[in-house]
Amino acid sequence: FKNVYLSYAPEEPPVLKDLNFEVKGKEKVGIVGRTGAGKSSLIASLFRLAELEGEIIVDDVETGEIGLHDLRSKISIIPQEPFLFSGTLRRNLDPFDSYKDDVLWAALEDVELKEMGLLAHINEGGSNLSVGQRQLVCLARAIVRNNRILVLDEATANVDPRTDELIQKTIRRKFADCTVLTIAHRLNTVMDSDRILVMDAGSVVEFDHPHVLLQNETGYLSSMVKETGRMMEEALKTVAKENWELRNSATTL
Repeated sequence: FKNVYLSYAPEEPPVLKDLNFEVKGKEKVGIVGRTGAGKSSLIASLFRLAELEGEIIVDDVETGEIGLHDLRSKISIIPQEPFLFSGTLRRNLDPFDSYKDDVLWAALEDVELKEMGLLAHINEGGSNLSVGQRQLVCLARAIVRNNRILVLDEATANVDPRTDELIQKTIRRKFADCTVLTIAHRLNTVMDSDRILVMDAGSVVEFDHPHVLLQNETGYLSSMVKETGRMMEEALKTVAKENWELRNSATTL
């Protein structure tokens, strides 16, 4: 991201202001911030859902120089409200018949939905599935597409803890070689990230490993962690510290 500004209408003030940061290939980045901080607008800019100033470069290519269809087909997203349409589970996973059945079966097995079967009927919007199942279908779709960039837009905000854990575990296993951007309300889903990007009022205010950010007791992330309550605060700090120590021990081996 180079000098990125984004407004949803020409006469409106920008919702993203002078963003300058780089995410490395295969990096797992958590994106946090209070309501209205610009988290979802950041993702909108990546998909070019609105006009922007500045440059967003993916794999040495400026996103404005490639077609929208090509750009969006290279990035998988699991939104908070999964998009599912009326038809078979197979059609929801592979609407253009691009993949063989064994690829789809393997993806269903990864998300523990194999017993549903590829011919299971899905209602419009997935109304005959639970919230968790809808998210898992979207995750299976992302596994099938096997893109190098995965975006989770508050994807676990509405699911039960067990499904949340399954989603996190599957992402760590299946997308280890991908760049993963996770927008999260619940800090526990991103405290083991390689780095956390903290947004406030449309700007990036902090960007580093969570353990490093938490050393600044008056910082933005520290403030958000403290607001979770004493027990959760200690748990979050422990996860961040253990991940930091694990990373450092791995680099010194």
